[in-house]
Amino acid sequence: MSRIAPLRFATVGSVDDGKSTLIGRLLYDSKSIFEDQLEHVQAVSTRRGDEYVNLALLTDGLRAEREQGITIDVAYRYFSTPHRDFIIADTPGHIQYTRNMITGASTADLAIVLVDARQGVVEQTRRHSLLVALLGVPHLVICVNKMDLVDYSQQRFDEVIEEFTAFAGTLDLHDVTFIPISALKGDNIVDRSAELGWYEGSTLLHHLETVYVASDDNLIDVRFPVQYVIRPQNTEYHDYRGYAGVVAAGRLRPGDEVMVLPSGLTTTIASIDSPDGPLDEARPPQSVTVTLSDDLDISRGDMICRPNNQPMVIQDIEAMIAWMDSTAVLNPRTIFTLKHTTRSVRAMVTELRYRLDINSMHRDTEATSLALNEVGRVTLRTMQPLFADDYRRNRVTGSFILIDESTNLTVAGGMIRTSM
Repeated sequence: MSRIAPLRFATVGSVDDGKSTLIGRLLYDSKSIFEDQLEHVQAVSTRRGDEYVNLALLTDGLRAEREQGITIDVAYRYFSTPHRDFIIADTPGHIQYTRNMITGASTADLAIVLVDARQGVVEQTRRHSLLVALLGVPHLVICVNKMDLVDYSQQRFDEVIEEFTAFAGTLDLHDVTFIPISALKGDNIVDRSAELGWYEGSTLLHHLETVYVASDDNLIDVRFPVQYVIRPQNTEYHDYRGYAGVVAAGRLRPGDEVMVLPSGLTTTIASIDSPDGPLDEARPPQSVTVTLSDDLDISRGDMICRPNNQPMVIQDIEAMIAWMDSTAVLNPRTIFTLKHTTRSVRAMVTELRYRLDINSMHRDTEATSLALNEVGRVTLRTMQPLFADDYRRNRVTGSFILIDESTNLTVAGGMIRTSM
C-alpha cells in the first residue's frame, strides 16, 4: 500500500463513551508513544488506584481533566503508520464544552462518533452528530464501543445501527461506517478481534488508513484569498511582487487566466512558488506565493479566481451560526468584526430567523437570542462585500467567525447558506 494524503479526524460523543481511551489505544497499539510517556501514564494510573493502565491519560493533558476524568480542551495528537500520517482532535463530550467540540471538528476530514453499546444513541450522540453534519465533515465512523460489556453481542450492535440510522435520516450525512470495538480491550482497533468474529468489516485503523479523502477537496472553483503581498527589499529581487496565501479551492497553474476581486481585472499566473521551489500546479490546502503577469493593485483580503467562475460578492448573508460566548448572548442589531478567509469587515446581525433545537431538530422561530452552545439561523449585513461560496460547496470560503469588538474574543462560528 502506498503512502496517501494525511488524515485529520476528530473524536466526538458523550461523556464516558471512551473517546480518550480510544485515542490512547490507537497510539499504544500502533507503537506511536515513547517509553517515558507510557511509564508516566502507568505511574499516574497506579497513583489514581486504577486496576489497569489508563490509556485515556495520554490525551487528557490538563490537570483538571485528569482529576475529573473528562476531556475539557481539544487535545491534538499526531501519529503515523507506514501508510498515512494522522492529526487527531480529541474533543470534549460535556455539553458545556460543545464550543470546543465544534472547534476540533470544524477542520476534520472524518469524525469518529463514540457510542456506548450499553446506552445506545443518547442526547449528546444526537447533538454531536448534528453538529458534524452542520460542519460538513465528509466522512463519519460510528464506533460502537464497550462491546466487551454486552458480551460482544451482534444483536446489540445491530440495534445501535438501527437506532442511529433512524435518527440520522434527517441529517445531511453521506459516508457513514459502523464498527464494533472495545477501546479498553483493544478489540477491532488495530487488530481484528476473535471475540467479534461475526463482524466482517475493517478494523478502525485499517479504515482510517484507507478512507479516500482526495475527492473531498473542491478542485473546480479556483479560490485563492490573498494573505500577504511579498515585496523583497534587497536589490537582487527588487522587481519581485508575489501574493502569498493558502489555496482554498481549485487548481492553479502558470499560464492560467485569472481574475482579481474586487477590482475585476484579469491577468495570467506567471509563476507559483513554494518553500520547496517553483510548482507546476498548486491545489488545496497548499501554502504558495503566486506571481502575476501584470502589475495590479492587490492587497490582503482580495480574491484570485477564474473569470468565468467567480464566488458570490455579497453583503447580505444568510448563515447558520454556533454561539460560543459564555459571558453574553447574541442579540440582533449587534455589530461585530467578521473574519472571512483573509478579509476582516464590520458586520451587523440583522435578524435571528430561528434557534435550532439540536436534540429535536425543532426550529424555534420565536427565539430572540442565542446563548452559549446554541445554534441558529441568522442574517447579517457587512460594511464591505465578501467573496464567498455556500459552505456546502466550500468549507473555507463558506465559513467565518464573529469577533466581539470590545473584548477581541471569538464569540461565534458561522456557515454561509444560500438555501434552506
